[in-house]
Amino acid sequence: MDFLDLVKRRQSDRRFEPTPVSKELVVGCLEAARMAPSACNSQPWKFVVIDEPELKGKVARAAASMGMNKFADEAPVIVAVVMEKMNFTARIGSVIKDKEYSLLDVGIATEHFCLQAASMGLGTCILGWFNEKEVNKLLHVGNRRIPLLILLGYPAGEIRPKARKRLDEMSSWNKY
Repeated sequence: MDFLDLVKRRQSDRRFEPTPVSKELVVGCLEAARMAPSACNSQPWKFVVIDEPELKGKVARAAASMGMNKFADEAPVIVAVVMEKMNFTARIGSVIKDKEYSLLDVGIATEHFCLQAASMGLGTCILGWFNEKEVNKLLHVGNRRIPLLILLGYPAGEIRPKARKRLDEMSSWNKY
């Protein structure tokens, strides 16, 4: 598949088929995330795959707080993206440049995961709204942050047309 076609295919799926996702396909997504670039090759992430039904249900309920993400329980797999410590060089650069490189790195790795999923006919939805303390407790993460959850499964809906700004609205050449 052409890369631009893949990017157009990848969307936030909010309905999933009940079909289980094979470990082999999940590992393919993890491998794509593992290959993501990061500041000073810090790789400040760990992906925790949740497919055990009872635990997955509890994590889905933690994601469905305040009326949001009610569809989370439909996904056969939920992946928690845990932010790990950056290496020394990336930490120093983060302080000097006042940029949270680890968050940028986690975002890149997460999108690699999601693009690989789309290339295999799977759907994903990245969630930032969830009860992080509850998920942290359920997964025994300790004092680390969980900035994102990824829902993973076979999408139950069609590929939707993307509503995006025009190219000239989101880009410019040589000045703002």
